[in-house]
Amino acid sequence: MSHYAVFGHPVSHSLSPRIHAAFGRQTGIALDYTAVDAAPEAFMQALDAFAAGGGRGANVTLPLKEAAFALCSVTSERARRAGAVNTLTRNDGQWHGDNTDGIGLVRDLTGRLGLDLRGRRALLLGAGGSARGVAPALLDAGVSELIIANRTPERADALADALGEPERAHSRYWDDLVNEGDFALVVNATSASRNGTTEFTLPFQLSTPRTLAVDLNYGEAAIPFLAWARAAGCRDMVDGLGMLVEQAAAAFELWHGVRPDTAPVYAALRGKDASLVTAD
Repeated sequence: MSHYAVFGHPVSHSLSPRIHAAFGRQTGIALDYTAVDAAPEAFMQALDAFAAGGGRGANVTLPLKEAAFALCSVTSERARRAGAVNTLTRNDGQWHGDNTDGIGLVRDLTGRLGLDLRGRRALLLGAGGSARGVAPALLDAGVSELIIANRTPERADALADALGEPERAHSRYWDDLVNEGDFALVVNATSASRNGTTEFTLPFQLSTPRTLAVDLNYGEAAIPFLAWARAAGCRDMVDGLGMLVEQAAAAFELWHGVRPDTAPVYAALRGKDASLVTAD
């Protein structure tokens, strides 16, 4: 049986083991998939131990995605553009890194929900590993402009520079967003609500009824941002559960060469909405 895992801190509520077990049953592939809690300072040691025990591949969640990138001997173009890795594959004694976050988000929005991202002026809140994973994919999906705002402005500047599209990708100070007008897409890639924050404060003039509001979190952690979006009058609001399932399917396909059917897995998880806690 092949061994796989998700690494994060914290990670006890991760849905990834349940998702990959469902994909394995669906495709007839036997696998063992566990959750490994690893603080940033212990991540390298934990990953080495996993490899020594026969680990074939791993997903990486907060706050380890940028650290995972640094530990890879080989990285995909998607990972290099993001500067972050969420999918690790063991090949010839080395870790190969990829990032399926962005393709997972776009597949959820355009495939499952039938939304068109082309020509939308977009605001990306956050500049950590999750934001880095989705920013290149949003540009590839055709957004007309991508404004990146982060509480630490230097990280927003660094992400905007790394994207290499100065005509479309720009950073802004968080406190200056009130002067930015409205956006057709607002994506929350911050993790503040995971730390007990119950309110999400943004100027309401950033949105219109036509604004698509997307939170990369799901369950309890998505409530504050989606509450802001509802109060701001957004008609379309999406949490990160579909993205989670789609990025997992892309990782599963990388490891096993088979793309699973995400629809029944997503439906089963969505039916448990009230009990979900973000940990991916």
